[in-house]
Amino acid sequence: MASFWQTSAIEISPGLRSSRRYLALHLPRWATDSLKRADPVLAASGRPLVLWEKQRGAMSLVELDAAASALGLFIGQNLSDARAIVPLLDAHEIDRETTARIFADLADWHSNASPIVAIVTDISPWGDLVLDITGVSHLFDGEAQMLKQLEGRLSGLGYAVMGSIASTVGAAWALARYMPGQVLAEGNEQAMLRSLPVAALRLETEQVESLKQFGLKQIGQLYSRDRHSLQARFGTSLLLRLDQALGWLEEKITPRLPLAEFSVERRFPEPIGLIEDVLLTAHDLAVTLSVQLERAGMGAQTFHLFLYRVDHKVMTLAVNSARATRDAAHIGRLFSYRAERLQGEYDAGFGIDMIRLSATSLNPLGATQSGAFGSDDGAASLDTFYDLMSSRLGPLSVLRPVEVNSYIPELAVRLEAAVAPSPSHAEEPPPVTRPRPIRLLPQPEAIAVIAEVPDAPPSLMVWRRVSYRFVRASGPERIAAEWQHASLRLALTDSAIEASQGEAGAGFYHEGRSTRDYYTAEDEAGRRFWLFRLGLLGIAPEPRWYLHGIFA
Repeated sequence: MASFWQTSAIEISPGLRSSRRYLALHLPRWATDSLKRADPVLAASGRPLVLWEKQRGAMSLVELDAAASALGLFIGQNLSDARAIVPLLDAHEIDRETTARIFADLADWHSNASPIVAIVTDISPWGDLVLDITGVSHLFDGEAQMLKQLEGRLSGLGYAVMGSIASTVGAAWALARYMPGQVLAEGNEQAMLRSLPVAALRLETEQVESLKQFGLKQIGQLYSRDRHSLQARFGTSLLLRLDQALGWLEEKITPRLPLAEFSVERRFPEPIGLIEDVLLTAHDLAVTLSVQLERAGMGAQTFHLFLYRVDHKVMTLAVNSARATRDAAHIGRLFSYRAERLQGEYDAGFGIDMIRLSATSLNPLGATQSGAFGSDDGAASLDTFYDLMSSRLGPLSVLRPVEVNSYIPELAVRLEAAVAPSPSHAEEPPPVTRPRPIRLLPQPEAIAVIAEVPDAPPSLMVWRRVSYRFVRASGPERIAAEWQHASLRLALTDSAIEASQGEAGAGFYHEGRSTRDYYTAEDEAGRRFWLFRLGLLGIAPEPRWYLHGIFA
């Protein structure tokens, strides 16, 4: 079942086949069709629609609907000329960012037909989809029926669409644009592509024009030409696209949604809309998914819930677990708590007709003893608590401290999300032989200090305009700066410093100026403070004192 969820890019010699199947969909009028669907008044007007943008100081047409094309308008035409030909023309400035974003939503929606969906952006950031349908076409009663169903539902939404199926991405894309409706059998790419124009190889405009100047207008004319001369004249990309289309070099597509080896789904005869129904379905799917994971001896840390709406939109919910799990009840609770954070963001639109639950971040997970002889150290319960609170409050609301390999006190510990721990470091934290205060200040605070001699322990401290007289002190504990982590250059000799005089002396690391001498001092009331002097006497221009922590 998991074989069709992953793709790979491998180089193969002529004659070897990839045994994969791809379905390409081309929406030639996506920009105008999507605008009409978003604005029913615009669609009902029946007026020809064009989209324009400023190009070289002029307003030029960049997208046309079918009515505008039928009246003789063309892309690149000046808007004023187009209005002179069609006085009732409906013209709008194109919003490329919004158009591409809506098309990306449409691409994600097609993951209900295949888990591997990609947008082909060689010609335009919208208008071309490629689905890897290897192993899934039987769910639609075959490839021909699958193509018919996908084209039919897009046509029903008001989009012009053309599609084809082939064993290579390049062949499927070329046929969808120039010979739509084909279900090309594996191995027939060379014969079928022979009569198509060279533009069907997804080449740059300059490459297509150069090929035409040499009389190479059809793909079949490239078969007998010397490959070295083709590469020298038209670039490596020409041979790359040709080999990919013919299946001599497998092309990799990048799925928009995360791939999952384990996934379960449920389709509804009638759309649902209540969040309660969604959560109940998520729990049922978690039970089925748990069985699959148990059979494989695996657990997962990340779970994705995809909600496919009937208005070609998909909503995604993702939850994380602190440790690998396949507990269906726990997975269901994670999504229930995650839904509480949605508040008013949940919108089922006109209904949800399919829900898919996928598992990623997989790890081996053996069977566990839960009977009378099982042991429970509380770690699993603590991780479960982390999961539930993170789902309810957000991943950055539940943090845990992590030791860092650094002697600098404020850098020795950092906080990270409890449900997404980072991989353990190869180096262990350095050993600490001196006592450390329980409480460290967020940042060391400057203080005024009086000492009997410059390098002796302090006898009095003024912190936040309050004086503290010390009755005893111990130290110093010297902590040198970690120059290898400071992005500074090390000055080993005086000649190196002299060589940098043209750089205003900046950038060289001076150990004595960054060294800290820590003291533990106790005042008359028994309060103990942890303070340090920054910079060594005789090296630092003016050593400064800071308070860093307070002992219990």
